[in-house]
Amino acid sequence: MNKVNGSVSREVQDHLLLIGLDRVSKRNAFDSHMILALSQALTDYEADPALRCAVIFAHGEHFTAGLDLLELQDKLPQGIFNFSADQIDPWGVSGKPRTKPVVVAVQGTCFTAGIELMLNADVVIASEDCKFAQMEVQRGIMPFGGATVRFIQAAGWQKAMPYLLTGKSFTSATALDLNLISESVIRGKQFTRAVEIAQEICKSAPLAVQALIQSAQEANLKGSAQALQNLASYLPALFQSEDAHEGVMAMVEKRKPVFKGK
Repeated sequence: MNKVNGSVSREVQDHLLLIGLDRVSKRNAFDSHMILALSQALTDYEADPALRCAVIFAHGEHFTAGLDLLELQDKLPQGIFNFSADQIDPWGVSGKPRTKPVVVAVQGTCFTAGIELMLNADVVIASEDCKFAQMEVQRGIMPFGGATVRFIQAAGWQKAMPYLLTGKSFTSATALDLNLISESVIRGKQFTRAVEIAQEICKSAPLAVQALIQSAQEANLKGSAQALQNLASYLPALFQSEDAHEGVMAMVEKRKPVFKGK
């Protein structure tokens, strides 16, 4: 396992990339180094055709305490969250759009930027002992990693606003009810379950998965009408791919398909 800047670890398992938040002494709070290291890990993941799914998890007892505001205070005006067109923004607010799937495993404390990181993922597995809070308003600021949009999209206005406007904490059971997570599991099982789902995703046709994500993101960002209008544009390349041929042959031959992303 490789560690980047002492704050983010990486490990490759076949087609799967494991990305670990590793600033345990600070409850994995995001400082400028950790933000850039996570962005670089996701950018490299996006560019590597051998990698089909990523799991973001956290070392230690907690996912993240949120932003390290003391370290970031002087850097925020300098644009530490302004990602360039060739960088993946872990929070999906700016930068290059992500086209590959991301699964997140969460445990313990998951505050502010941690929730927004979840909301920008495709699948979220949370330990039953999680404590969530979108508490920016208690620090004199507002959420700026996507919660003002995605939290409300997931939970609905009336359910989301009590938590956004007060910053009060909530449990994994509540997060599940608010549609912020995919599953709540027994404490200590969140990483194993996340990897299990990621491995299942890795067995799917990579080009099809990427097209699916792009279409779904388009619907979220630009509306259903535009996404439906552009839906057919994905199909010619997919139907002409080697993977589509493999999918049909596997069905005919009654075997599991082996996709190559071509």
